Amino acid sequence: MTTASDTPLPRIAFLGTGIMGLPMARRLGEAGYAPQVWNRTPAKAGPLAALGAVVHARAEAAVAGADIVISMLESGPVVEAVLFTQGVAAAMKPGALFLDMASIQPREARDHAARLGALGISHLDAPVSGGPGGAESGTLAIMAGGKAEDFAKALPVLKHFGHATHVGPHGSGQLTKLANQMIVGITIGAVAEALLFTSRGGADMAKVREAITGGFADSRVLQLHGQRMLERDFAPRARMDIQLKDMRNALATAQEIGFEAPITALFERLYAEGVENGLTDLDQSALFVELASRNGMS
Repeated sequence: MTTASDTPLPRIAFLGTGIMGLPMARRLGEAGYAPQVWNRTPAKAGPLAALGAVVHARAEAAVAGADIVISMLESGPVVEAVLFTQGVAAAMKPGALFLDMASIQPREARDHAARLGALGISHLDAPVSGGPGGAESGTLAIMAGGKAEDFAKALPVLKHFGHATHVGPHGSGQLTKLANQMIVGITIGAVAEALLFTSRGGADMAKVREAITGGFADSRVLQLHGQRMLERDFAPRARMDIQLKDMRNALATAQEIGFEAPITALFERLYAEGVENGLTDLDQSALFVELASRNGMS
């Protein structure tokens, strides 16, 4: 497959076709890349075959000969296992680029970059924000850490997923994703507490949300998560336990770099108590339920 200018498209392998990876790989297929795909459960990657993707039973087979390998796996330890235990790093050709779009800890990203670099393989950590909807529509916010020249190489591919920004050296993409999750998690708590506060005082929560929309307190969290709180719609998009994991990763990184994060620490405890109280599999906006319970509000 070639572009309009007859420049061959890079050969791409895509590892991990879960709730985020599947629509992202689909967008590559629709753009004509015919990605080589692997997923731990092969059936989940099956729908991509209709778009020209080749589904492999082994990750090492998927990455053989690839110019760019994209990872959308579950966690840092899973990425490490796939790369260095399962044999993906050894199967990649020198000069290839490993584009890790999973959300892992910055120190893990730096370690992976160093170990891949010793094999002659480039690395970018490029986690995303925007959820499954952003993955479907190609409107993800992408935060990339690594060398500028590797970011430039990846940019024509990243544009199919959303808007990408190079934020610094290896690990910086993951650091930025943690900052994103800190802001999201803390703001969810602020919105929940404020709405419950007004309700306890006798105001109509829906009208309160309407009144402050457009002012300095407005945000995507107020608009989207605030509406979920009003509707008591806590079907999981990003789960409570995932938000808790993000807060804990942020605190671990803060300790590593000698930074005090008291606000994040407070909200880590709140999310932890919500999880302990049975809210694990609900949407992160279910922190509203935990705060309501503390105040004897249904």
